[in-house]
Amino acid sequence: MRTVIMMTCCLLALSLSVLCAAAPLYVRLLPQDCQELYRSGVNRSGVYTIYPSDTTPVEVYCEVGCSEDSARGWTVIQRRIDGSVNFYRRWQEYRNGFGNKSGEYWLGLENLYMMTHNKLYELKVDMEDYDGSKASAVYTVFSVGSESNGGYVLQVGGFIDKGAGDSLSHHNGVGFSTYDKEQNPYFCAKYYLGGFWYNACHTTNPNGIYLGRRDGTHYAIGNVWLTWRGSDYGLKSITMKIRPAS
Repeated sequence: MRTVIMMTCCLLALSLSVLCAAAPLYVRLLPQDCQELYRSGVNRSGVYTIYPSDTTPVEVYCEVGCSEDSARGWTVIQRRIDGSVNFYRRWQEYRNGFGNKSGEYWLGLENLYMMTHNKLYELKVDMEDYDGSKASAVYTVFSVGSESNGGYVLQVGGFIDKGAGDSLSHHNGVGFSTYDKEQNPYFCAKYYLGGFWYNACHTTNPNGIYLGRRDGTHYAIGNVWLTWRGSDYGLKSITMKIRPAS
């Protein structure tokens, strides 16, 4: 009887070991970003729910489609298109995110950290001026650190020019600043009326004031990209979006 029991246990253990070897140790059931939604069958751009922290649902705008650019799915992390949302906000709001996912919004620093701290992402910045001209900048490396280690430090690199020039590399390696939590010695968030990774102070200010064309009354306070339209030209639209690096 003992021999039969031992043989049964051995066979059961062998079966379990085969199953464990054949199956992955972890299967993600909830999508962390728009690329995972795309791979699950989503093929139309729009507002969807993702789970950056595996448990908490977050609405986001996904750019997906059949073109070379939209293939694999972009997660939009920032968007300015009409000036309908105030981006001069407190730290807590930039931490958690704000705005309208169908329009203008900021996804949230904590969500960015949860998405990028253990997976390599790339960033694309799309912009348009009031004459209908468009340009982009691509960065093959993009991540955001934790709040406790430097206040969401930006890591960005691997610039590829798509017509806009490189206005973001200057901001690499610095923490995020808002008017109630400046992480630079120059009070950049207060002076330039936004929230961003300011570095004495900026060469781009995508979360600055939505100016509407050119306005030189106060230097570089608008949603500007200096290497494309200069410091006094507020862009008609600017969008920051990320996806896992290929």
